[in-house]
Amino acid sequence: MVSVRSAGKALLDRLFVHGTVTATDLVTPRMRRIAIAAPGLGWTPGQHIRLVAEGLVTRRTYSVWDYDGSALELYVLDHGDGPGARWARSVRPDQEVVFTKPEGALVTRPSAYHLFAGDETAAVAFGPMLRALGADASAYGVIEVDTPADRLPIDLTWRFREGASAASSATLVQAVRELDLPDEPGTAYLAGEARTVQAVRAHLVGDRGWPRRSVVTKPFWTPGKKGME
Repeated sequence: MVSVRSAGKALLDRLFVHGTVTATDLVTPRMRRIAIAAPGLGWTPGQHIRLVAEGLVTRRTYSVWDYDGSALELYVLDHGDGPGARWARSVRPDQEVVFTKPEGALVTRPSAYHLFAGDETAAVAFGPMLRALGADASAYGVIEVDTPADRLPIDLTWRFREGASAASSATLVQAVRELDLPDEPGTAYLAGEARTVQAVRAHLVGDRGWPRRSVVTKPFWTPGKKGME
């Protein structure tokens, strides 16, 4: 007879990947890099994992910054005192972590050009998506972060809130409005705070006349609401 404990472990092994932390450090004052050895995964730039932060119930979704076939890199925003932030601050090399395989539809499509807009939570997905496009692709975009120290190595326009809220960010919408884009629509990738994502999409569809199918949205968070990804 199979014990309940053995059955639970078998289910866990089917649903999750077990990896080992190999390194942790800061890439910006508020962004932690966490490298995890996990060979044999499939990954498309822009996809995320769901990591078990506390117990099996509390999971947090993180975009993958890079994956070389043997180890993946997470860039985790160190903000607040939630389960994800506590995990990122406390995790150490040689510690085992459990997470789902990379997944998600925030990936680039064939397009005449590409537009990216979002906040620091979106930047971690946008970086690998841009790298995967190659040097010949045309890309435009704006990333809004708190200060210049929060920038990642991504060749897009950067805007700074300087302490203002990232929620319902009118300054990000205005920055996208000011972009000199080609006359014909390309494909837009909008991610980050939900209400800001909706406002940027409304500008592209309502003001610039983009078809809704040309705008890919991924709301990662919004104040007072849990479980977004």
